Amino acid sequence: MGTSRIPTSEDVAQLVRRCLEEGKSVEIDGLGVFRQGAKGGFEFVARSRPKVFLGYVEEDRALVDQLYETLEAREFAPWLDRRKLLPGQNWPRAIEEAIETSDFFVACFSRLSVHKKGAFQAEIRYALDCARRVPLDETFLIPVRLDDCRVPARIRREIQYIDLFPDWNRGVSRIVSVMERQLRKRR
Repeated sequence: MGTSRIPTSEDVAQLVRRCLEEGKSVEIDGLGVFRQGAKGGFEFVARSRPKVFLGYVEEDRALVDQLYETLEAREFAPWLDRRKLLPGQNWPRAIEEAIETSDFFVACFSRLSVHKKGAFQAEIRYALDCARRVPLDETFLIPVRLDDCRVPARIRREIQYIDLFPDWNRGVSRIVSVMERQLRKRR
């Protein structure tokens, strides 16, 4: 498949098949996974795990990676730019689409992120815009503090945050509990 043209659906199918023949699984974000079947051949396993967008600054990468792994182990589908964006993809549009299609937006605040200008601030503003379309009694934006920072007043006035310090496990359990409760309400 050349890089100078847009891949066709046949190109994508061939790539998926080649990966499967090499013993690799192929995840299609939001849909499921193609993998080798137990009795030969290939199978598709649909996944409808709740999608959780993780907003953060690069300096907090290690803690956000840990949160990603924890949420994934708890059967959520976390979305993290470094793990989901593809080479050549229009990343600002892909991030907006990921926020729009997420079930939850977890904003990871720290002493560094609250004062840093850039993409994180834009993601928060976009998530607040998306939250306006969600019914008032539903949870979409979940602010978390990675350290003892001051959550921006605009968020602090209306939304309760969760601390992931000093007890990481307790904080993550609270995040998961909020999301599970909200998912039950949506059914």
